[in-house]
Amino acid sequence: MSEPSYDELKARLAELEKAGAKAVGGALSFKVSEKGAVSVYGMGRFPVTLYYEQWNRLMEVAPKLQEFLEENKSRLKLKEQA
Repeated sequence: MSEPSYDELKARLAELEKAGAKAVGGALSFKVSEKGAVSVYGMGRFPVTLYYEQWNRLMEVAPKLQEFLEENKSRLKLKEQA
């Protein structure tokens, strides 16, 4: 098997970057882990994993979290929108 050419490597890199951008900016997905927790993929580099009770506690305070985020938005690091 021969080594890939520079142009082939460049094309493959472009494909991987495009796929990575879709994964980061795409839809969220969910998975039940082997230990019975729920993982959310697509938020960042690593999944966010919590157990059932933890997700429920978080969802119960979602309005407070949203309010907190808005009140502190000026102090938070925000990703630039492309």
